[in-house]
Amino acid sequence: MKRYLRLFTRAQPLRGALFTLLALTLTPTLTLHCGHLISSAPITLTLPSLFSSILQFLLEGPGGPALSFLFERKLLVLSLSWCALVALAAYRATRPLPVYLLEYACFKPDNDRKLSYETCEYFVRRSRRFNTVSEEFMRTIFLKSGLGNETYAPPFIFQTDYEAKLKSAFQEAEEGLFSSVDALFTKTKVDPSQVDILIVACGMFIPCPSLSSIIVSHYGFRPTIKTFNLSGMGCSAGSVSIDMAAKMLRRKPGYALVVVTESTSLNWYFGDNRHMLVTNCIFRVGTAAVLVTSDQEKRGAAKLELLRSLRTHHGADDASYGAGIQQEDAEGNVGVALNKDLVRVAGAGLRDHITTLAPRVLPLSELLYYAYAVVRSMLLRRPGGQVGKQTQAHSPDFTKAFEHMCFHPGGKAVINALGRLLNLTEAVLEPTRMTLHRFGNTSSSSIFYELAYFDAKGRIRRGDRLWMLAFGTGFKACSLVWRALRDSCPDQDNPWSDCIHVYPV
Repeated sequence: MKRYLRLFTRAQPLRGALFTLLALTLTPTLTLHCGHLISSAPITLTLPSLFSSILQFLLEGPGGPALSFLFERKLLVLSLSWCALVALAAYRATRPLPVYLLEYACFKPDNDRKLSYETCEYFVRRSRRFNTVSEEFMRTIFLKSGLGNETYAPPFIFQTDYEAKLKSAFQEAEEGLFSSVDALFTKTKVDPSQVDILIVACGMFIPCPSLSSIIVSHYGFRPTIKTFNLSGMGCSAGSVSIDMAAKMLRRKPGYALVVVTESTSLNWYFGDNRHMLVTNCIFRVGTAAVLVTSDQEKRGAAKLELLRSLRTHHGADDASYGAGIQQEDAEGNVGVALNKDLVRVAGAGLRDHITTLAPRVLPLSELLYYAYAVVRSMLLRRPGGQVGKQTQAHSPDFTKAFEHMCFHPGGKAVINALGRLLNLTEAVLEPTRMTLHRFGNTSSSSIFYELAYFDAKGRIRRGDRLWMLAFGTGFKACSLVWRALRDSCPDQDNPWSDCIHVYPV
C-alpha cells in the first residue's frame, strides 16, 4: 500500500483529477448494471458465477446482442473509452525512460609517462624516502601484482625533486579530464550546451572549486546544468555515477556527462607501513568520460542500453568499513591502508551483493537448480556442521545470464577470489586480468578501460548482455546490466589500439 501511495504523491494534481472524474463518470453506470445482476442473483452468488452472469447479460441480456447493448448505452462506452485514454496517458507519463550509453572515451597518457618496473625501482631508490625493507617489500608486491611494464604514473614521478605538490595533482587531473571529454564530444558531435547533467567522481583529490566546476568553466556549460561531485567513493564510483545519472534521466529526456578519474599525485605514500605501501604498487593513472542519454532518437547511435542496476553498501560492518581506509602512519605520513582481511571482506560483500542480484537476472532453470543444490548441501551436511567436498553448495552459473562480464581489476588476489566465488573460467576473467596488466588499477575508471578491451577485440554482438561489477572502499558494490544495441568495433582513440594484438598475454 505504501508503494502505491508514494506513486500517487509523485503524480501531478491534474492526473489525480482525471482519475477522480473517471470514477465519478463510471460509478452511476456500473452501479446500475451490476446492481441489477446482483439483485437478481441467488444469495449464494460466488465470484465465478457473477462473472458468468455478467457475460451472459452482455451477450443475451435484455438489451440484445453485445453490439446493440453498447450502442444503446453510450454513456458506458464513453466511460470505458475515457478510462482507456486516461490509463494510456498515465502509463506514458509515469513509465521510466530507457537509458543508453551513447559513447565513452578513455584517457591514454603519453609514452613518456609509462611506469615500467625499472622506472619504478629507480624512483623509489633515488627518492630516498623508503628504508631498505620497504624497498624490498614493494619490489615483491610489484612483481606479484599482475601489472605489466606499460602502466602510467603521475607527472611528479618523472620530476627531479620527487615531491608531489598541488600543481602536479592539478596537472594530472586536468590532463585526464580534458583529454577524455574532448574525445567524447568529438565522437558524439554533441555540443556542451546540450548536456543537462554533469557527474564527476574522484575519490582522493578534492580541490576547491570542485572538479565539476573546473569542467563547467573549461567547456562553458549552460547555467542550468545540474552538477554533482562525488568523492571518497573508491573504485565503485564509476558504476555508481552511471546509476545516479540513469535514475535522473529516466524521468526526463536529456544528456548526462559522467567523468570518472583518480588523482594519485598527492596520494603517493612516502613511509614504511606495509599496509599503505601496497597502493603505490597497484594504483595507476586513468580517466574515462561517458555520455549517457534518455533521448529516444539516439537509440540507433547508442552502444548499450542499461537494463538494470544494483547498489549495496556494507559499511555497517566494522571489518568492511575498515578494510581500506585513509589514515596516518606512526610518523604522520598519510596514506590509504589496505588491511590483510581486504580479500575476505570483499568476498563476503560481493557474495551478499551477488545473492541479491541473482534472482533478478538468472533464468528460472538456473535458479531452480541452484535452490536444489543448496537444499541438497544442507541435507548432506556432515555431523558437526562441516560440509564435505562432494556436498559444497552449487555456485550459480552467471554465464547463462550474461555473454560478457566486466569486473573491476582491483588486484590479482581480488580477481582470484572473485573467480573462485563465481566459479569462473580464465576465459571469462581474461579481460579483467589484461586490463590490470596493461593499465593497472585506475580506480573508478577501470571498468571502462575493460569495456574498451571488449570493443578492441570485437567480441560484443548486438543483443548480447554485459554485466559490469565494480566495488570499492566502504565496502560498496554496484552492478550495471547492459544490452548491446550494435556490434562492437574498435575506435581510433581506443586505448588498446596499439597493443591489442599482443593480448592476452
